[in-house]
This record gives sequence, structure tokens and C-alpha cells, in this order.
Amino acid sequence: MKHGSKGPKGPLRGKEAEQLFLSIPDEESALAASRLYASKPHMAGSPGDLDTAKDFLALLQHELGIQQPSFEFPIFSAGTSKARAATLNVSSYTEPTAWIDTYYPILNSPLNHSLEILGDDGSPIWTAELEEVSDEADPYAAEYATAVLAWHGLSCGGEAQGKLVYVNYGRKQDYDELVAAGVDFTRKIVIARYGGIFRGLKVKRAQELGASAVLIYSDLRDDGTVTVENGYVPYPHGPARNPTSVQRGSVQFLSLYPGDPSTPGYPSYENSTRVEGKSKPTIPSLPISWANAEVLLKQIANGSEGPTVRLVNHVDEKITPIWNTMGVIPGHIKNEVVVLGNHRDGGASVIYNNFNFQVLGASDPSSGTVSVHEAIRGFGALLRNGWKPLRTILVASWDGEEYGLVGSTEWGEDFAEWIREHVVAYVNLDTSVSGSRLSASASPLLAHLLRSTAEQIPHPTSEGRSLWDARSDKGELYGENLDVEAIATYEEAQLAADSIGVNPLGSGSDYTVFLQYIGVPSSQAGFASTLHDPVYHYHSIFDSQHWQEVYGDPSFSRHVAIAKHIGLQVLRLSGNIVLPFNTTHYSLELESYLDKVEALSVAACLDVDFASLRESIQTLQAASTELDAEKVEAELELRKVLNRLKKGQAYRRKLRRKVRKGICKLKKLFGKQCHSQIIKDEAQKELSFPKKRLLKAIKRVQTVNEKLVAFERGFISEEGIKDREWYKHLGVAPGKWLGYGATTLPGLTEAITMDESAAAAALEAARLNILIDNLAERIAL
Repeated sequence: MKHGSKGPKGPLRGKEAEQLFLSIPDEESALAASRLYASKPHMAGSPGDLDTAKDFLALLQHELGIQQPSFEFPIFSAGTSKARAATLNVSSYTEPTAWIDTYYPILNSPLNHSLEILGDDGSPIWTAELEEVSDEADPYAAEYATAVLAWHGLSCGGEAQGKLVYVNYGRKQDYDELVAAGVDFTRKIVIARYGGIFRGLKVKRAQELGASAVLIYSDLRDDGTVTVENGYVPYPHGPARNPTSVQRGSVQFLSLYPGDPSTPGYPSYENSTRVEGKSKPTIPSLPISWANAEVLLKQIANGSEGPTVRLVNHVDEKITPIWNTMGVIPGHIKNEVVVLGNHRDGGASVIYNNFNFQVLGASDPSSGTVSVHEAIRGFGALLRNGWKPLRTILVASWDGEEYGLVGSTEWGEDFAEWIREHVVAYVNLDTSVSGSRLSASASPLLAHLLRSTAEQIPHPTSEGRSLWDARSDKGELYGENLDVEAIATYEEAQLAADSIGVNPLGSGSDYTVFLQYIGVPSSQAGFASTLHDPVYHYHSIFDSQHWQEVYGDPSFSRHVAIAKHIGLQVLRLSGNIVLPFNTTHYSLELESYLDKVEALSVAACLDVDFASLRESIQTLQAASTELDAEKVEAELELRKVLNRLKKGQAYRRKLRRKVRKGICKLKKLFGKQCHSQIIKDEAQKELSFPKKRLLKAIKRVQTVNEKLVAFERGFISEEGIKDREWYKHLGVAPGKWLGYGATTLPGLTEAITMDESAAAAALEAARLNILIDNLAERIAL
């Protein structure tokens, strides 16, 4: 059936469309897709590296009914006329379309590395085995265990030698406590455990304090109760951590800016001007396993300096092509676009002997790609049954996310103005399954949508509960021994949720450029690991298809639940007459953010007057309450006009049929032919009858939607946040020393907590005052 054509009962839409969509994603298809995406090596910087991008393109073409052009493959180099036209013409497409964009960021890959403890004479007395070790119990991990070097993306190449210093999680407060205790980091090699903050910021602080290199390891204490100490067997023979597992990943300074370090604020075309990016480390680092860390840590007695260590991290840094796969489902309203995105590159993706191994990423990112795969199958079924969304849908499979959100950031910087004018919302999916607990994050505008859609989907493993109820799931593997600090770190992350249970968005995934650079409301949800789940070997070769099928999601029902969740969000965002944005919840949350800031100010003994800012927020709340009423009334009026038009059309069609039959009978009696011109004339009159009222009702709804879209955009400041101007959202940003975690009212909060300055806080409060006053005026009726 043609895209948007009518079925026997008219066009498919609303609840009927949702019911059909929810019937499509299934576990068998999800399992097959996971096996496709999670175990496929491909050539780097050559056509072979396009395999997963082409696989996704083929999915879009097949499910959305897109015919591949016979004259050329739709792969466009970013910045060329074809690449520009592909995105800029989204609002003019009448049929589903798909293509691949190629960007050219600077990335790196490992050449060789080593880690040694040196004796007093400078000779090695211990050499680390830096690669992971597996056996045939996990055939996927065993195949690639010795082929893939462990290294940090965008790490500095080089060699370093120095005394070892342990810094716990490597948070700013950990370093500050050691400095206060008299520790000198000059020319030292730092060893930090993963967790708490983004790994790149552990390196950044060490660099600022004069350290010469950083080692980061996975600590068994952070695995909760699922440890050998509690009787659990290490993977691949049990659910505990394999002691040789290594967490790879980027060490870019994410809270400065994401994307290609050499093109900050502009896209990485093949011929782009490059700069020496400030978001890359200038000291080398290596990820190491617990097996190696244990040896090193035993050499550090009572927190004193450890032995002399020598580290080598040689990398190959060059301009490397990456590929974003894009697909469009045109809607009736072509200038309003909903984007669904997920990254395709694996966390342990490295280049070795000319091969790029996506090793193996069964959870990150392939579980997310599988859920998007199933959602696309659902959209395809809808299209084949005559559905056409009210708003246009754009699906994106991002590349280069693990290096620092590169694919999405470069596209966002490339088309920032187009996004600002057209994109109303962004639904992101990263890892959809790595544990048992549903983690939900969103802009406050989308918090109610995220929750309400999750409440309508059955819990994947527990009868009688909803997907939303999975937020309280904690895993089933318990034991007596549990690290207190690990508990505190885990629980701290849960405390950030708002009044309805949704966390603010920091960074670490592809929503960043949409929300914090342009002001597009965004959402993200997926199943995350808890302290009582089988250990998730993040960015390791043990994040494999075998682990996913045995421990992660054996039934693949969680993959399917997330597919339904993201699909339902997209259907509501693209199909509701009035956008499902809750500005009142957002404006109330702003006051709770200010309450926290005020408490920080009091604790810091800073005298800052927040009265004017609070008054502005309350004015915004009042304007939002009025907008709530207008949303309801505008939609109701449009539905009334449409129903009246529909009933009138039905009555007149029936009357015309009777008149036409009578006229035709008379004409036949006189031997004349029966023409339908009179029917056409009547149809034209019918369309003009309620035209003015219809156009007025449509305009009223459009005005409401424009105000709703303007709400998130209203927090964007062209000047950006102090010291990290790429981030322009003054309502929320990744914490300066968190990376992943969100800081609300970031400029104001950090003026108090980082600068410890009442004057700086007053300046930030004044900036917010202006933005919020302008926003209140913009949404006022």
C-alpha cells in the first residue's frame, strides 16, 4: 500500500496505529538482529568499514519501502551539495528516503603499549599482560581476545615513567584531598578506579596537577555483591567479573566540548581547517584490568607512593572517515521533525592490522541498535497499512559516538540552523540492555511522556507490572560483602531524579548536541546494571553476544520492551495534534533547581540575592499554566471543526450520490451520457464551506506548538557556559567535573561550588533572569 494511502477504514492513525506498532517488535527478530550487529568485524577507512552502515541502510530501505537508486549508492561526503541537499530537503520529501553521510574527524588507534614496574636499577621486575584472556566458553570473546589492543580513544601517544599514586575514583574531590594532604603529583603516574565520573576527567585533573600519565582500572568493589568473595564464579563460567577485563573508551575532555577535537563548533568535512583541540589529553593513559591493578596496588602501602612504573602508549592519529546512516518518513506537517537516534559504533571498536573490530558491543551499542531495528520494523508495518505520521520522522544511526559523540555532533554542527528551525524533539537510545533496572532521563518537557509511555508497556519479565515499574528492579544476585563507597556512588546517581522519577540529562550520548547546543528537548531510557546483576563488562571483549544471551537478556524481552517504548514516544511526538510537552512541570522543576542552588550558597557562606530570579521563575510558571489551558482549548476547537467537516462531508456525499443517480436515470431516458462535473463543483463548494474556521483553528494549534518548541530553545545562550562555551544551555549541562552526570543551572551552580564567588553567582543569576523573562514573554498568550 502506498505511503499515506487510505485503508478500507480510512488512514491508520492514533490508537489503532499504536496497537499495530506494538504488535510488531518480537524476541526472535531481536535476537537475530543482535547476532548481526554484535559480532561483525569490518575494514577501517575503506568500503569494508561501511558494512554496518550499509546493513542499517538496507534495513531502512526494506522496511520503509525505499528503492535503492540504480545509478549510485546514496553515500555522500559531508559538505558536498548532495550531502547538504539530503538533509536540507527533508521537509520536501513526499516518500521515505535514506542515505549515508560521511564525516572526516581526527581519531586515533593503538599501535603498541606496555606497562612495567621498574626495580631500583631501572630494569623491569614485572611486565603487565595488558590484553584480555578468555576461553571457548565465550566463543566471541575467545576469537578476538588477543587480536584487540586495550587503549583509550583520543588518548595522547607517548611514554612516561614515575612513582605510582592512587587517587580512588579520580574525582576532583579525590585529587583535592590528596593535594591538601601534601601529595605532589608532578611527574607521577596516577592510578584511578573507574566510576563516579567520566574517564576523561580523571585524566584531565591529573594533567592539570602535573602528572605524567594515568592508569584506570575496573575495581571489583564496584561490582556490588556479584564477586568471587561472595561465591560467584568469574565470567565466562559465571556472572562475576573476568579479572582480565578492560574498559576501553574515550578520554576526551567531554565537559569542554564533544565531537571532533580538531573542529570545535563546526563540522569535520574532508577539507575542514583543523586546530589543535583543547579537549584532548596531553599526557598518555591506559585502561588496565583488575588482575594488573591488584599487582600495582599491593605495592602501595598505607596510601604512600608506590613503585616506579613505566608506561608506553603509542597511537596512530589521523583523519578517519565515519558514516552516519539517515532515514526519513515524511509527515503531513513537513516543517516539524521528530528525530530518533542511536549510535552504531562499538565501545571496544579499535583498528588493528587494518581491521576495525566492533568488539563486541552486544550491550553498548548493539542492544540499542537492536531495539531501534525492531522499532523500524514497526514503522514499516504501519506504512504498509496506510499510515502517515502527522510530523516528519528522521531516523539516525550515528557513528563515532564512543570517541566523543562525534557523528551526531558533527551533523548537529553542520545543520544547526536547520535543526533549530525544524526539529521539535529528539529520542535517543544508547544501551537498551545491560542489566535489570530501567534508567530514565529526559528534559523536563518530555518527562511525563517518557513515564506515561513506559506505564503502558508490560514489564518484560514480571507479570502484572509495567515497564515503568522496572525502575525499582535491583537484580537477584546477593551476598554479604558490599563496598560502602560503591553503594554511595550508585545511590547518588539515583537521587537526581525529579518529582516523577526522571533524571536530567548530562552528557555521554548523542542527545548532547541536540539539547545542550541547540535546545531540542530530548529523552533516553534503557535497562542499566545494578549492584546485584551479573557484572556488565562495559567496553570489554566480554560485552559479547554470549554474555547477552546467557546473562544480559536471555529472552530478549527487554530489548523488545525498549523498542516499544521508543516507538511509542516517537508515535506520540509525531502524531499528537498538540506536542506532548509539559512546560509547567519544567517551570516547577526550575524552582526546585533554584532551591538547591540557594542551599549551596548558604553552605558556602556566600551572600547572593536570588529574589529576582525566583520571581522570574514564578512568572514563567503562571504563563505556563495559562498555556496549559490554551493547549486543551486549541486542540478541542480543531477537533470540533474537523468532526463537523467530516460529518458534513459524509452527509453531502450521501446526498450527491442520490442526486447523481436520479440525474443519470433521467439522462439515460433521453439517450444522453452521465457526466460527473456537477459532483466536482459541489465538492469544491464543500471544501470552501468551513475553510475560514478550519484555518483559524489550525493557526491556533500552530501557535501553541510554536510556544512549546520555544520553551527549551529559551534556555540557549549564545555566550554559553563560562570556560566551556560550546555548552549553551543554561538550564542543564554535564557537570564540569562529572562528564556523564548533569548539573542543573550549571553556570550558577559552578559559580558557587567551583569559583566560590558571590559576584560570579550574581552575574549568572542575572543571565538566567533575562533568559527566563524572555521565555515567559515568548509563551504568554
